Amino acid sequence: MSAAAAQQLLEVEDLTVSFDGFRAVDQLSLSVARDELRVVIGPNGAGKTTLLDMICGKTRPSAGRIRFAGHDLTHKTEHAITRLGVGRKFQTPSTYEDLTVLENLEISYPEKRGVIGSFLFRRTPKVKRRIDQIAEQVDLQDHLGETAGSLSHGQKQWLEIGMLLMQDPQLLLLDEPVAGMSPYERERTAALLTAIARGRAMVVIEHDMHFVEAIAHKVTVLHQGKLLCEGPMHQVQNDQRVIDVYLGD
Repeated sequence: MSAAAAQQLLEVEDLTVSFDGFRAVDQLSLSVARDELRVVIGPNGAGKTTLLDMICGKTRPSAGRIRFAGHDLTHKTEHAITRLGVGRKFQTPSTYEDLTVLENLEISYPEKRGVIGSFLFRRTPKVKRRIDQIAEQVDLQDHLGETAGSLSHGQKQWLEIGMLLMQDPQLLLLDEPVAGMSPYERERTAALLTAIARGRAMVVIEHDMHFVEAIAHKVTVLHQGKLLCEGPMHQVQNDQRVIDVYLGD
């Protein structure tokens, strides 16, 4: 393996998936390095969410290969992929509305697994320190006693990111994390994602171009399941193919 290949945390090679004869993703290859925040953009139906579904094991590819940190994820289950250090956040927040912020973070701690684990689990000083650390990181340190259902939309998104961070994933997959947020919340989320990308890899799907410009190290553009363009934001914005199929004039 070359030095350049060794630096890549995620490698997708010739990935293809078909649904009833329709190729949602078509021979797609890309790689994401540790410490990299990659944003994937493109029109609806370009294959963006399907790509994340295949990386996290929700959808099985028809062909191609997915490698993460030296592991072949191509045919692994969602649970096994999560255990290897891949965290996935969907567009709609999925928090436990009736539990407090603290309890949502606590239930996400890796050692607390299953019903029996929940009964036997004790909030040790180590766990409490981890909860406090993550709560501060996602700007919820003053809301630990509040129920998740009482939080604003943006705060629920941050809580779900915090729940993923409790598991210390090395790859984070985020689907439209700022959809429905206020301008202030989008700004705070940009700062949050920039901070938590350090030391891990992150792949974000997003349509808000101002937000993409604020966070992206590199932008990948998909169109009809294929790689259309890839590079820094300024390069992608000025690519005539991207303007024609996605950005417009």
